[in-house]
Amino acid sequence: MSGDTVQSGDTLLYLDGVTVSFDGFRALNALSLVLEAGEMRAVIGPNGAGKTTMMDVVTGKTRPDQGKVVFGKDTDLTRMDEPAIAAMGIGRKFQKPTVFEPHTVWDNLLLSLAEDRRPRFTLWARETASEKQRIEEILETTRLTEQRWRQAAALSHGQKQWLEIGMLLAQEPQLLLVDEPVAGMTDSETEQTAELLREINKTRSVVVVEHDMAFVRALGVKVTVLHEGAVLSEGSIDHVSEDPRVIEVYLGR
Repeated sequence: MSGDTVQSGDTLLYLDGVTVSFDGFRALNALSLVLEAGEMRAVIGPNGAGKTTMMDVVTGKTRPDQGKVVFGKDTDLTRMDEPAIAAMGIGRKFQKPTVFEPHTVWDNLLLSLAEDRRPRFTLWARETASEKQRIEEILETTRLTEQRWRQAAALSHGQKQWLEIGMLLAQEPQLLLVDEPVAGMTDSETEQTAELLREINKTRSVVVVEHDMAFVRALGVKVTVLHEGAVLSEGSIDHVSEDPRVIEVYLGR
């Protein structure tokens, strides 16, 4: 394959033998995982299984003691810092939304657009036509069209989560890492979030770390179960739910 474009079906993210220790505790223990371009993957497992550390390693927040983390054709993420990894197209959404509360939904998205506006940005600067169109698209995707002029502070918990996902989309990531997106959401918001992630997955790859099994089932994607820093089981939600080891360490509790 020549060129740098990653086609659907190519490997987008490859973790091989990744080990991370904190004060003698192995948060990741020779973890290996392959994500294809265009794939959405759910990652589940008990607390302390290594889910957050895995995301920290992919985004450059934590350096592994050993192992490889490769993005796209051959980019070694372990040699890069957080801003460089983000600029390459890996976006991360943390569990607690961090939106600019005093600003409107529209201005939150405007501030997040990939054409970095900060050097010339004032809230009075007119958006360009292409910026406007992009914001409209994101509002539609994130179900926030009706809320565009509301202050972010006035949104419901679920809407704030969607806004933050929209702010990440504005940066045009190839890969989106989403941490427990439906924690604290109503049933209706949870359902809409599953739809939203499926829609995003049409154009980008997504890794969802989640505890809510009903939500994972609604996503209908391949599931990776982590336990003690390694992959315990992998496959459809039905496959992993019936795996005796998964029942023992995670579901049976």
